Amino acid sequence: MSFLIQQILLYAVPLMLVALAGVFAERSGIINLALEGIMIFGAFIGVLFVHMMQSPGSAYVAAVAAGSWGKLQGLELLAMLVSAVMGAIFSLLLSFASINLKADQTIGGTALNLLAPALVLFLIRIIANQNTLQMATGDAGSWFMIKKTTLGFDKNADLGFLGNTFLNKVYLATYVCILLFIILSIILYKTKFGLRLRSCGENPQAADSLGINVYRMRYIGTTISGALAGMGGFVYALTTSNCAANGDVAGFGFLALAVMIFGNWRPLNIAGASLLFGLFKCIAAAYSSLDINGDGVYALANLGISAHLYRMLPYIITLLVLAFTSKQSRAPKAEGIPYDKGSR
Repeated sequence: MSFLIQQILLYAVPLMLVALAGVFAERSGIINLALEGIMIFGAFIGVLFVHMMQSPGSAYVAAVAAGSWGKLQGLELLAMLVSAVMGAIFSLLLSFASINLKADQTIGGTALNLLAPALVLFLIRIIANQNTLQMATGDAGSWFMIKKTTLGFDKNADLGFLGNTFLNKVYLATYVCILLFIILSIILYKTKFGLRLRSCGENPQAADSLGINVYRMRYIGTTISGALAGMGGFVYALTTSNCAANGDVAGFGFLALAVMIFGNWRPLNIAGASLLFGLFKCIAAAYSSLDINGDGVYALANLGISAHLYRMLPYIITLLVLAFTSKQSRAPKAEGIPYDKGSR
């Protein structure tokens, strides 16, 4: 059961963070269909940063040899920050097209989704002369994973259910993302800034009449959205792809959009939806090694169901959920509508 919970969190937490990224953009009035592309770009930037920091003779290589896990966790946090910054910068393309040029936001997001993988693969070919950019040395587990021995416990020590689940073979990035999700959800729904941002997605004319700069708030919402999506892309690559970038995040950006709609643009609903989708993604990725009851029996692998069906499961569930819930979802009224200061 500990393994199952850990695996669900690995998939659910990046999904939750990127879905919140979509909320920030859409609550400000901008449809951010570019979440997939920004995730791809953020994953590449984060992996590239780690790759560069692993140059021979660097302090981080020495930290691995010395067992200094604190410096490695610092590198992980720095890579998350760099991915967030570059994701925010990449999202400015969508902001400029949508706000200044008043272009169709759906087409703008789609264009970025097409641009990001092409750009990333082009840069990877230049940098690594192959189709995948990986860590220069070691793997994500040996560099960034927190284990019992990392915290000073014996390798065979029994930490109990909670300890084995949340302190052994986990990533600091998972808990940082959960903390960010909580803080930003509070900011969005419990602060004056959050109220102003949401008003720009519901009735920008009324917000403007009260002195709120709608253009600036939409830029801020989309920039925060880009930062969260970029960070989510790197966290996905770190925890599920062994810190490698190949111009693909398995459709997680589109899954995040589905989670956002299913969660009705509300953080608590999004968190629950992310855990649900994370469960099915976990089943798709690790069905052959899931021992649910701890009895040594891999029930899902023994059912004789095709592996292709398991891999399709998260996307089938996405279609079913959206088919039955999208009519009850209430999107921000002014999302996707370019704001014209002269209209009333």
